[in-house]
Amino acid sequence: MVSKLATALQFLEDFGLFDIILPFFLVFTLVFAILEKTRVLGEEDGKPKKNLNAMVGFVVGLLVVATASVVQIFNKALPNVIILLVVSVFFLILIGTFMASGELNFKATHGNWYWLFFVLLLLGILLIFLAAVPFRGENFLVFSLDWIKDNFGGAAFGSIVILIISIFAIWFITSSGKKEEKGGKG
Repeated sequence: MVSKLATALQFLEDFGLFDIILPFFLVFTLVFAILEKTRVLGEEDGKPKKNLNAMVGFVVGLLVVATASVVQIFNKALPNVIILLVVSVFFLILIGTFMASGELNFKATHGNWYWLFFVLLLLGILLIFLAAVPFRGENFLVFSLDWIKDNFGGAAFGSIVILIISIFAIWFITSSGKKEEKGGKG
């Protein structure tokens, strides 16, 4: 026997809640919030232009919903992102159980661990979305890993590795120079 809740969820799915309404609200809310915070579209009397921000958010939300492939990517990726979020919250709860009472400021108390945790979460979200993007009959992550495996010793792969190392070296050199300047002035 099917429960009334399962029937209601099936009705909402048939109505388009998961494919149209929720993705629209998600994109609209994110775009609107970003525009309100950054004030990219200007200010009026020191406040962001809500009407203009809402209209841009509305149009972007409708454009995303009109593109079925983007909605499919959202529907594939978001459950995994939620799992990653739940795991990270439980990790922070676990850390909090071993600390003294008070507010947990993970960044201030454990700076290096904070950045490692941040990079791992960012990498996890990147991998989740790469796995959700369809590309040539499979997902982009599988395609990329197969390409790396097939071209591991090739010139293209070597060039990409050299480019990544060069970018990292330039970043490292320029960021360490800024730290020395700040230290010298103080």
